[in-house]
Amino acid sequence: MASWISMNEVCNLLGVQPQTVYAYVSRGKLEVTPDPADSRRSLYRAEDVAGLAKRKQAGRKHETLAASTLFGSEPSIPTALCAFFRGRPYYRGQDAVGLAGAASLEEVAQLLWGAEQPVDFSSSTSTRSGKLEPARVAAFTVLASLAADGHSTRGRLTRVLHNECQSLVGKLANAFGAQEGHGPLHLRFAQAWKQSPQVADLLRTAMVLLVDHELTSSAFVSRIAASTGASLPACLLAGLTTLSGPLHGDASGRVQALFSEVERLGEDKVVAHYLSTGLPLAGFGHHLYPDGDPRAAALLALFEPPEVIARFIHKVTMLTGLQPNIDVALAALVAHHRLPSDAAFGLFATARSVGLLAHSLEQLGVAQVIRPRGRYVGPMPDVPPVART
Repeated sequence: MASWISMNEVCNLLGVQPQTVYAYVSRGKLEVTPDPADSRRSLYRAEDVAGLAKRKQAGRKHETLAASTLFGSEPSIPTALCAFFRGRPYYRGQDAVGLAGAASLEEVAQLLWGAEQPVDFSSSTSTRSGKLEPARVAAFTVLASLAADGHSTRGRLTRVLHNECQSLVGKLANAFGAQEGHGPLHLRFAQAWKQSPQVADLLRTAMVLLVDHELTSSAFVSRIAASTGASLPACLLAGLTTLSGPLHGDASGRVQALFSEVERLGEDKVVAHYLSTGLPLAGFGHHLYPDGDPRAAALLALFEPPEVIARFIHKVTMLTGLQPNIDVALAALVAHHRLPSDAAFGLFATARSVGLLAHSLEQLGVAQVIRPRGRYVGPMPDVPPVART
């Protein structure tokens, strides 16, 4: 025999208002019968209520898990590419800061991609349109053109995919201004910007430090594209469009704007303004590195920023306790050697393209499309009740 309970009991068990109970009835989720003791009242099947309560609790757990997975601090996708140990990033178990001491971008690409042959980003194919246009426009245009008719990653040889990765990074570097031809990318960037071999080595260090940073938003987007079988240029374009946000890979642009204020007004006025208004200082502090970004420390130790910028960095650190992160170090490098205004993003995007492609390649080993579920919070539709037979 079925057991029946009152409206008050249903509301208490489910934690809802009577209107919601009526909605459950109208959708056929809850059976109702007149109360034999009072025809003005209704009773509800207890088994249906128990089932709704169980599904609701499971939904809460699922929502909590999904929210913490997507927005929390723990990674939700297994990866063997990059992880943090004792406040330092590691590429496949090797200290990224240590690698930056001597390794080239090409060598780190071979490590992250698991390539059997040495990686070579040399390209004799011009990616420039012949007309003057910002480097960023040229870079995104090249990738968009390649993505428009690119081949799916599914069912292709790993060696062929590695060759395509090499070509993509080379084309991207050319678009961002690297000298076309042969040789390591850091030398080709230095040649194009008319810099010395010493500066070229700084560019090498910076790019190695920027290759990957675990499951960033841009890496996640590249993985989503890869999980659908999208082409490698499409995966890279998806990641780089995300990287271009000012709260991600283009954060150095915000730091450059801050440095311009410092050079124009002096460090004292700028610091006083930001501290008195409570505005955040771009490039200082990093939630993954409470004791300071080791990438920034490694790069800043290799050169002296312009004097006014050096004083500004010191003053901010002394007054706030926040250490400069890699965006400050990269912007300071650009300012010190008077590199092109978009050089910081160009170096970051070129270096990180290696990591984004590594994430794309790694995701190909998972035969499943990444498809998070939405948690609907809008108005409920007027759904007709389920017909009972």
